[in-house]
Amino acid sequence: MKLLCSMLLFLIINTLYSQNSIKGTVLDANTKEGLAFVNIYFTDIEKGTSTNEKGIFTIENLPSGSHTMLVSFIGYETKSLKISIPNTSNITIDLSPTAIEMEAVIISTPFHKLQSENVMKVEKQSIKTLKANGAVNLADGITNIAGVESVTTGLSIGKPVIRGLSSNRVLVYAQGVRLENQQFGDEHGLGISDSGIESVEVIKGPASLLYGSDALGGVLYINPEKFAETNTRKADFSGNYFSNTQGYNTNAGYKASKDNFKFLFRGSLTEHADYKTDDYRVTNTRFREQDFKAGIGYQVNTFKTEFRYNVNNSKLGIPEEIGEQSTSKTPLFPFQNIANHVFSSKSTVFFNDSRLDVNLGYIYNDRKEFEDDILQAVLYMKLKTANYDIKYNLPKLGKFETIVGVQGMNQLNTNYGEEQLIPDATTNDFGVLATSHIHFETADVQLGIRYDNRNLNVDSGLQKDFNSFNSAIGVKTNIFEKITARVNLATGFRAPNLSELTSDGVHEGTNRYEIGNNNLKSEQNFQTDVALEFKNEHVEFFVNGFYNKINNYIFLSPEGTVIDNKPVFTYLQENAKLYGGEIGLHIHPHPLDWLHIESSFETVTGKQDNDSYLPLIPANSLTNTLRIEFEKPWFKNAYAFIKLRTTFNQDNISAFETSTNGYSLLSTGLGGDFKLFKNIATITLSGTNLTNKTYINHLSRLKPDGIFNMGRNINIGLTYNL
Repeated sequence: MKLLCSMLLFLIINTLYSQNSIKGTVLDANTKEGLAFVNIYFTDIEKGTSTNEKGIFTIENLPSGSHTMLVSFIGYETKSLKISIPNTSNITIDLSPTAIEMEAVIISTPFHKLQSENVMKVEKQSIKTLKANGAVNLADGITNIAGVESVTTGLSIGKPVIRGLSSNRVLVYAQGVRLENQQFGDEHGLGISDSGIESVEVIKGPASLLYGSDALGGVLYINPEKFAETNTRKADFSGNYFSNTQGYNTNAGYKASKDNFKFLFRGSLTEHADYKTDDYRVTNTRFREQDFKAGIGYQVNTFKTEFRYNVNNSKLGIPEEIGEQSTSKTPLFPFQNIANHVFSSKSTVFFNDSRLDVNLGYIYNDRKEFEDDILQAVLYMKLKTANYDIKYNLPKLGKFETIVGVQGMNQLNTNYGEEQLIPDATTNDFGVLATSHIHFETADVQLGIRYDNRNLNVDSGLQKDFNSFNSAIGVKTNIFEKITARVNLATGFRAPNLSELTSDGVHEGTNRYEIGNNNLKSEQNFQTDVALEFKNEHVEFFVNGFYNKINNYIFLSPEGTVIDNKPVFTYLQENAKLYGGEIGLHIHPHPLDWLHIESSFETVTGKQDNDSYLPLIPANSLTNTLRIEFEKPWFKNAYAFIKLRTTFNQDNISAFETSTNGYSLLSTGLGGDFKLFKNIATITLSGTNLTNKTYINHLSRLKPDGIFNMGRNINIGLTYNL
């Protein structure tokens, strides 16, 4: 640690004597005219600007070495360029017009490349797009991403399901650090607001090589909003109204950046009454959420750092049965009161041809559950987690880009309530990894290996150690000029969590008595992913397929007995397999570039080796969307869409589930930018479940009680930029 601090201090001082900059011009490849407002962004330095009206840009205070520069503009191809600093000081870039939508850099994979350059297929969606489709919150929004669903308890509580796997098999990252908030619970949601979030990335498949235990099923990587560009400042506020719940959310933010320092902050408030179906309001699905995010950054030539803080306080009603019919927004008993604090720091030291990334996090989750008006928490748990992620990007050696790193976590669970579901315990994780991206003329190869150890110490005396080696290899190549193929093979693992090993009590949110099994072994899986993609100026088509073999799959099973008038469930293990995939078609016929016809189908099947089906497997679904984009002198970046999502019957169910009928939901929306009082405002209008269909999603935790999901909802939103 002393050596690291000395190195950082030396490099900061060294920047006083080294100033690098780059100047460039971006031109239309056909007309050779300068393009204004083109985005220029160095992905590893996290620094960017825009071109002026002549297509000229300048960026100063750049570290020496080889860096990736992204050049993007709507209606033009996105370019990813390797720039050598200080060897390159002036550059001219030609962009060719294209009907294919702009690409984004993928942050969740270690080499931060465009999706077209990535060996692993990663889905990425902006929060702006998800909200434009009528999403009520983040958990609702991610279900618009192919292969992703959500286990829900009303509107307020939702947790991601990736290709049939959920809970502690899906790892959530926010602000660049691992988010820990008692994910084992069925009624424990994300604990994070979509306010101040820029985009969401989804790794579908084992990501244990990159993230360790609990990433066996995939990763939901949440990217916070960027700081303002150098020497600029921005402010905005927004509001959304939801007709179904008579709910609203508001948020306001401000950010500014100078040559070296930058900062931002954003606050939001959300309130919803009980959601309404065609027949009734679902009692106690009401909730209130307050969220505040802040960040400060400092950057000089060879060193950059940022610190972010997020506090999310939620008061969430827990629905049990249909009762009081009102539009009150104050939760009834029982309810949860959750405060989630996320502290993170993200620093990079740039050497001439390499760099060191250091990410540190501290997450404090304060969870209380109240059952009656005594106002004493029946269930009261505090989870304190410190984690670190240190990676060194080695100098590029020929065709090899290589990263080595260490990751770890210290976690303390403490009980304060009169009831105890899981005991006080300490968990320590440690992992070491190495991964390389190899560039060949006709293919790109990525491979890696990792070792992990998890040590669990329960205050009652139980001690457990889990170890695992994992590896991955993937290949991306162009089979033909317009067809790209990706094949990825990876192993993953998940150590049993504290709940699975030690539970002994009533899990109030699920109305059952859970008994853990301290003889559980680690889950270990092997997954094969194959992806084919065709893309030209008229059509995009993709096929993704996967086969996931999981040994020692852990699941809850009813024992057939009763304790405290609650059915007893115990944790068992059995080998299992999941398989399925996604198919998608996007037609944007040239020269009708404003017209988009999109269709996607997703399917997953999960079975034990004894041919019994796994629980909580989402039903097959088909989504068809017609979308248009248009420009008017008074209405910019405008769009309109109509979408029909059909969810099929789910008859492949576990022993203690019931089948679910299929249904179709119709949605529509429109929006765009316009000038209001000399500033830009954005308006969105959307409607979901327009036919007010009564239906039950197979992953709804209210399904056993026959309670319907939400009916028709009209959402109107306005954002104003100061």
